[in-house]
Amino acid sequence: MNTIQAGDIKPLRVGGLLLPSNVLMAPLAGYTCYPFRMLAYELGAGLCFTEMCSANALKYEDRATNRLLLTTKNEHIKAVQLLGGNPAVMEQMAKSGLLADFDIIDINMGCPVPNVFKSGEGSALMLDQKRAAAIIRGCKKSGKIITVKCRVGIREDELFAAEFARMCEDAGADMITIHGRARSMMYDGEPHRKEIEQAKAAVSIPVIANGGIFSVEDATKMLANTGADGIMIARYGLEHPFVFSELTGTLCQKTPFQILLEQLDLTAQYYDETFTLSYIKKIASYMMKKRKGTKRYKESLYRSGNLEELRNMIALIFADHPA
Repeated sequence: MNTIQAGDIKPLRVGGLLLPSNVLMAPLAGYTCYPFRMLAYELGAGLCFTEMCSANALKYEDRATNRLLLTTKNEHIKAVQLLGGNPAVMEQMAKSGLLADFDIIDINMGCPVPNVFKSGEGSALMLDQKRAAAIIRGCKKSGKIITVKCRVGIREDELFAAEFARMCEDAGADMITIHGRARSMMYDGEPHRKEIEQAKAAVSIPVIANGGIFSVEDATKMLANTGADGIMIARYGLEHPFVFSELTGTLCQKTPFQILLEQLDLTAQYYDETFTLSYIKKIASYMMKKRKGTKRYKESLYRSGNLEELRNMIALIFADHPA
């Protein structure tokens, strides 16, 4: 069985910043709002990103997109993920006052979703390295730390992570996160760890390994097999946020019940009731996944119509069920 070795989990320098650990939380649409990022940081995550923000939507001051940028002084390291395919718009938004609070801009070059891909954004940028490089160079003019999240390739029969990583470094990226699956694999199948290992060997900037991490053992295997500078947790961070404390050794004595109540209170402090209900139901649903005897409550959880009902349902599901 793989076990985390001494020295595997450590601080990580990215640009001019020293991250407290090399265990990162992925940007996840609908989930990595300010309250969840604060939870992940508390549990030991070295860096957390906003949900994916469309540069075009920011340009037109879309209210829903602006909400994705919510942060406070309590979030000591602030990282935004920006989606876009137009180098001029990406540069304009990277330099804009909307992102003034953020230390890091992560450029999404990995999203596999069809409508994003068809619009020439996300993983489509891997097929147009000239445009991808122009986007990195343009965003770099903001003076912020620029990172890139991509995949190992588009199809499994043509993987090119090392080549793409070199382009990112040459264009000025400070770090690259590589999801070990090709775009055609979406979110399923065994990650191509060898591709990440080859990309790590090809560049001098930090390379973070992502994809298929659903346990401490998976995280250990990913680090051991790729030689990456760190790992990025995605869906498993929602299901079991304690993975950050388990990997980093950060002390946490809170129960899932306490964490959910704190998340509810923090979300209600900064967001409206509609958003708070939606977000907490989704997080609670993820955290229920492997808890025995809780499936029968799921429908009632989603029927909760106000914060008091939701608080009572969380108590019913989690208070008498230790982790």
